[in-house]
This record gives sequence, structure tokens and C-alpha cells, in this order.
Amino acid sequence: MNYPLWDVPVIGGGILIAIISIIHVFISHFAVGAGVFNVLTERMARRARDAALLAFVRRHSFVLLLVSMVVGALTGVGIWFAIGLVHPTGTSALIHVFVWAWAIEWIIFVVEVVTAFVYVYGWDRLPPQIHQRIGWMYAVSSWLSLFVINGILTFMLTPGEWLATRDVWDAFFNPTFWPSLVLRTLVALALAGLVTLLLSTLQTDDVLRERFVTYTAQWVLYPLIGMIPAGFWYIAQLPQDVARWFEGSSAPLTMFFMLSALFTGLILAVLLFAALRQPRHFTWPVALLIMFFGLLATASTEMVREAIRRPFLIRDYLYSNAVRVDEVESINRTGILAHARWVPVRQVTPETVRQAGQAVFDVQCRICHTIHGFNGIAALTATWREETMYAFLGHMHEVKPFMPPFLGTDAERRALAAWIVSLQQ
Repeated sequence: MNYPLWDVPVIGGGILIAIISIIHVFISHFAVGAGVFNVLTERMARRARDAALLAFVRRHSFVLLLVSMVVGALTGVGIWFAIGLVHPTGTSALIHVFVWAWAIEWIIFVVEVVTAFVYVYGWDRLPPQIHQRIGWMYAVSSWLSLFVINGILTFMLTPGEWLATRDVWDAFFNPTFWPSLVLRTLVALALAGLVTLLLSTLQTDDVLRERFVTYTAQWVLYPLIGMIPAGFWYIAQLPQDVARWFEGSSAPLTMFFMLSALFTGLILAVLLFAALRQPRHFTWPVALLIMFFGLLATASTEMVREAIRRPFLIRDYLYSNAVRVDEVESINRTGILAHARWVPVRQVTPETVRQAGQAVFDVQCRICHTIHGFNGIAALTATWREETMYAFLGHMHEVKPFMPPFLGTDAERRALAAWIVSLQQ
């Protein structure tokens, strides 16, 4: 309410953030896992004096640098740009709660960038022991970056004792911190293996291709198996009302959850019955396909993680429409238009009903809904009468628990209902 509206045509701001975030999550987790893969594989290759394996991991390290420092960096900046414009209130809240965590993460990121470049360009310039130490520095710093971001993301769903204490340690080490960290670490290792598996299939030598496919398929297999108990551990730590969503109370959430499990299962099946059984005949199109399955599993899982937080951006503190829980009573008493800074009208009059209705929509609904695009309010209510719309607005948080309650006066509620129904014309 305290910031101007940034309208993203057709798709809406939420979908824009989702698109950028899914790409970034895939790449950033790959970068974390790839750091561990590179340094362990280099260590093994040097001990065995395996020149072919050493050459392979060298090429892989260049792919890591190219993907993470170009696409990963661009999407990382893109996330900050998008969330800062679409949800400035939520972004501000996270910065203020975790100001020192963000500062530490940015220092870690600088270390990550420097060590990645030194590692890639130090293959022929550094002694083997020093080179491996640089590799470990990259691997540890990239995982520490995951450690910090994991604390902030899990806080949004399970702020825990922070709601009462306002202590940053309670916010960071919240109820889902540890299971989420274990799960994300396993995901990072698996995604690194999927990308490396694709690179393995590009080997022209049949013997080397068979060796590398077997090695990288095993690298993916064990984290995938570990995700099963880690996933159950994570779900067990969720609030009881959130855990019920996995039992079918939300059809879209259940669908995305099942898609995540399906794509993960397909990856596991292809590894067991193709990559490990017939590694010499495992081709790059199949490897590319299961890497795409990994992207789809990542996307589905992230959609679930975002959905189970609804109707909040920060559970029990900030609604998804940027209204704090402690503001609700005041807004219902004096009206949301009186609280909003960037609206053309401050109260509802017979002359300003339509204008006030759209202003209420912009303040309360625009973050999740477009007018005529994705999740468009016009199409969703195309057959509704005004009284139906008015009644629904008063109980929408009960009918659809993932939506915040309507906030404002009765006149504002009627104005919003009238404006939405007018879109049918």
C-alpha cells in the first residue's frame, strides 16, 4: 500500500517472479552441487593419475563458470528487480529482518565468484594441491550461500518463535530450516549430476562415455534416494493446517506435488533401467530429457513451496497483498483507501464508485490477479452478479483459504464488487 503499483501486463507480477526464480533455483542449486562434484572428482582423478577424467572435470568446471556466472547472475539480479517492484513491502520486510544475513551472504557471494574464476583459470597455473583448495573454497562458499538463503526462505513459511520474540536467530533457525537445508543440498547434488550426465554422453570415445555415464548416473542416484526421507522430514515440520494441503484440500497444490514426485520418479527409473544398465548406449537426447525432467521437478516443487505459504507472504505477519496482520483492524475501521498512499481517491462516493472499486482492486488484488490476463479477474467472474460478488468478497478467505480476507469498509467492498462486475460489459 505504501508503494506505487507496478503492473505486469498479461502474465502478472507473480508469474514473472516465478519464471525468473525457477530458472535461478535450478542453476544456483546446480552450481552448489557442481562445486562439490568438481573438487571430489579432481581429487579422485589426480590420485588415480586418470588424465581422461581430469580433462572431463576441467571441461565441466568451465561449463559451471559459464552457466552460473552468466545465466545464474542475470536471473539473480532479475529476482531482486522483480520482487522489489512487484512486492516492495515484502522485500523491505525481509531486508530489515535479515539485514546482517544479507550482508554476510553478499560477502560469501564475492568469495564464490572469485574462487570460481581462479579455479577455472588455475588449471595450468596453480599447483594441484592449491588448485584443489581453491575448489574446496568455492564448494564451501557456494553451500554457505545456500545455507543463508535457505534460512530466509524457510522463515517466510515458518517464522516460528520470531513472531513473539522478533529475534533474528529465531527467524533464521526456524522449524523447517534443517529439513529444508538437507533437502536442498541433496537436490543440488542431484542437479549437478544431471548436467554432468548430459556432458558425459557427449564423449566421442565409447569406453570413456560408458565410464563417465556410469559414474555420473551413480552421482545422481544416491541424492535422489536421500530426498525421500528428507522430504517426509520436511513435511512433518510444517504447520498442521499447511500439512493438510498435501492430503488433497487444494487440487492445484496436489497436482504440482504429484508432478514433482512423478518427474523425480521418472528420473530415477531412467537412471536404473537405462543409464546404469546400458551406459554405452545411453545417448544425449535421453540425458537432455531427464535433465528437463529435473527442471520440471524443480519448478513443480517451487510452486508447491510458494503455494503452501498462502494467504501469507510471511506467515501470520504479512499477507500476500502486502498488508500486515497488525494493520487489519485499523484498515477495516477506516478503510483501505485511507491507508493507501498511491490511490486516486480516498473514499467512496456515488460519483467515484467505479474509480474507488478499481483502486481497491489495485491495492488488494493486483499482486495475484490481472484484469484480462493470467488469473484474470474478468474471466473468473464472467457470470457473477453484483450481489454474488459482494457476498463472496466477505467470505472469500473461508471459501478459498489461500486468499487473504477482504480488508476495508462495507462501502469499499461494494465498490470493488461493482467494478469487477462492470468488467463484463
